[in-house]
Amino acid sequence: MQRIAVVGGGIAGLTVALRRVRSGDSVVLFEANNRIGGQLRSESSDGFVVEHGAEGFVARSEAVPALANAIGIAHDFVDQLVFNSYRYDAGALVALAPGEAGRMLGFQVESEELGRGIRSFRHGMGELPESLLPSLDGPFELCLGTTVTRIAPGTHFITLDTSDGSVREFDAVAVAATANSAAAMLEQSFGAKASALRAAPLHSSVTVSLAFRRERVNHPLDGTGMIVPNPAELDGVRAVTFASSKLPERAPQNHVLLRAFFRPSAAELTHTDGAWKHRTERALARALAVLGAAEAAWISRWPDALPVFDDAQRLRIVELEQALAGHRIALAGSAFHGSGIDAAIRSAEKAALVLAGD
Repeated sequence: MQRIAVVGGGIAGLTVALRRVRSGDSVVLFEANNRIGGQLRSESSDGFVVEHGAEGFVARSEAVPALANAIGIAHDFVDQLVFNSYRYDAGALVALAPGEAGRMLGFQVESEELGRGIRSFRHGMGELPESLLPSLDGPFELCLGTTVTRIAPGTHFITLDTSDGSVREFDAVAVAATANSAAAMLEQSFGAKASALRAAPLHSSVTVSLAFRRERVNHPLDGTGMIVPNPAELDGVRAVTFASSKLPERAPQNHVLLRAFFRPSAAELTHTDGAWKHRTERALARALAVLGAAEAAWISRWPDALPVFDDAQRLRIVELEQALAGHRIALAGSAFHGSGIDAAIRSAEKAALVLAGD
């Protein structure tokens, strides 16, 4: 039995933990926040299923269904209902072909995935990490609210220093955190190759989900949503998902759920929930002829949460992984191996194999 540390409680870290626990290893998972799931977080409220993070995964994914089967929730898959979308341009909505919206927004997925839609779970994407945690039924310890401050490889073991003052020893470590967090943990031992991860460009995001009675929205909502190529035309809105049209069971009968996406400045991240709600209501009134105030609102803030993968960042990751090779330390997750849930899980599966030590 190996002693494995997993740093990061998002879907990648949880996947590594599951695979190693089920292989007979003892796993300790460290998560700096007070909840698991990372950017997968769903909320059910009065018949609405609201996503605070990712709304789904690419429809052709094999990694997500395999993981769902492993934890017994494959029966809860739901498929996208519609595939066409709209573009907001000069005050009017223009119909787009399937895949065109994702291409215009620069989604960081394989080109063949564009237009094929997404899949999700009946209770939202948060169902995946929430169901995965109780599946860790072997020797497993969860340390919430605990930051790993240093990872130092030694001759016979790897030492982890944590924010609670403890020092623990492990046989292998999976780093499934953000690039900046990985740099902070590894730079004392791996120098510039770890520090270089800080150069990765990051975007922040705010999403605003609003609930309305159906009769208050004069647009047919007959698509996945709309994109806004020039966000300045619509008060900073980059896109709107017609959530209750795109996926089943997202809103109760005679209601709709709309979700607006913003890329905020640092100052805008501090705006109140009420300010974001009113801003989005004004934008939807202009674009979709929505009448009146929303019945309910859910605002999600994700500062510096969206990595941008360019050739320079990919090279930084390759060079760091070369330095880590032989030290039983693996990088896992969307911060290192491509955006999206499918990519995060595939990365985690590979990391779990690296830690096997075979």
